[in-house]
Amino acid sequence: MDIGVFIPIGNNGWLISTTSPQYMPSFALNKAVVTRAEAYGLDFALSMIKLRGFGGESEFWDHNLESFTLMAGLAAVTERIRLYASVAVLTIPPAIVARMAATIDSISGGRFGVNIVSGWAKAEYEQMGLWPGDAHFARRYLYSTEYVTVMKELWETGASDFKGEYFRMSDCRLSPRPQAPVRIVSAGQSDTGLAFGARHCDYNFILGAGVNTPAAYAPTNERMLAAVEKTGRDVGAYVLFMVIADETDEAAMAKWKLYNAGADMGALSWLTAEAGADAAAAAGSTAKSIAAPEGAINFNMGTLVGSYETVARLLDEAAAVPGTKGLMLTFDDFIAGMDAFGTRIQPLMTCRAHLRGA
Repeated sequence: MDIGVFIPIGNNGWLISTTSPQYMPSFALNKAVVTRAEAYGLDFALSMIKLRGFGGESEFWDHNLESFTLMAGLAAVTERIRLYASVAVLTIPPAIVARMAATIDSISGGRFGVNIVSGWAKAEYEQMGLWPGDAHFARRYLYSTEYVTVMKELWETGASDFKGEYFRMSDCRLSPRPQAPVRIVSAGQSDTGLAFGARHCDYNFILGAGVNTPAAYAPTNERMLAAVEKTGRDVGAYVLFMVIADETDEAAMAKWKLYNAGADMGALSWLTAEAGADAAAAAGSTAKSIAAPEGAINFNMGTLVGSYETVARLLDEAAAVPGTKGLMLTFDDFIAGMDAFGTRIQPLMTCRAHLRGA
């Protein structure tokens, strides 16, 4: 079972609250998180791409680093851990991203992958004049399919003559090519998004669900497995959970209650409005899922709150859901959280027993 970390490329991590830890993103912070993750035997680190924040009193995600640049720096200071950068496909042509990925592949020694962000947050692109119109909501996975096709042709053969509706290559060249396969991931939750992942990606990121209900996301996995069965490809779920841990269940729950008490309603209102811009979005889509009322201060991702022993047990339960190949973790405090995971939680996890003899 792979374990990874969703690193804090934006301010305040993933808690939309004024009473949770408040911090700015920096290379130093992310280097500290990822080098710790590598030292504790974690398998991967992924950085998002976010181009406009939610505002509010906490200025949530108003301050963000750029994903590929950050991961290039982290590739130079790590040796084993796999690294994924995210690309917002409306912002950079696929042939350029293919070359950027080949460059980080060279820096990392073949440890690099790309997360495809098809574009559900309209305001991020409108501010730069890059929003192609609301028709993109329904066509974004068609756009992403062509995007990935161009990149894969360049990585695999060094040339592309792809001709599609959105991209037209004319003897486009790439050299040097990556020394190892560049893994592709996406985070679609709708049936269309899951079908895209099943056909074009190696992993699909899925949102956990609820508080201390580690297997509640199983229906999404079932939908993903049904999509994968149609393609015959080997695609697994990487499931997203937030970990809030302490010495006792009571101490951890006190932190969770404190964070909820400081919910940044201004930022949450902006998120809800942005997620509602696509009137035709399916109920299970990413935008609809992260803006759901319950657990809203952390995007309605699965949240595991408890003692180190409790969280270890809950993570093992999450890992046992059929179709799951990995868990991707966030923390309320990333440095303290990563250290607690590496020294107090992971050693108790059955699904990470292979590390205990290392």
